[in-house]
Amino acid sequence: MYKFRSRADSDLFMNQGPAERILGIIGKQPGPQGIIEPADMARAIAALQAAVDEDERARGGDPAAQGGAPASGQAVTLRQRAWPFVQLLKRSLEADTPVVWGV
Repeated sequence: MYKFRSRADSDLFMNQGPAERILGIIGKQPGPQGIIEPADMARAIAALQAAVDEDERARGGDPAAQGGAPASGQAVTLRQRAWPFVQLLKRSLEADTPVVWGV
């Protein structure tokens, strides 16, 4: 379980698998501790958006469509997993404060 913290927003908890996938997309090494500096956040947001778009194209969906709740039996999409993390990054960037985990 990962707990992402920022002074700009509430803590964000993610299971290990989805958290490590998101960290990999933004170029961060998954591990027990880490930090995302404000200077890296715009690039991280863009990388996540590109990965979400690619994931939706691979699924045959429309990248411009907003992901809703999955129907019964459907997997949670990358868009749904990444959305809270992107919001945390946006708020943290706006407040010029880092996002940390494990500290």
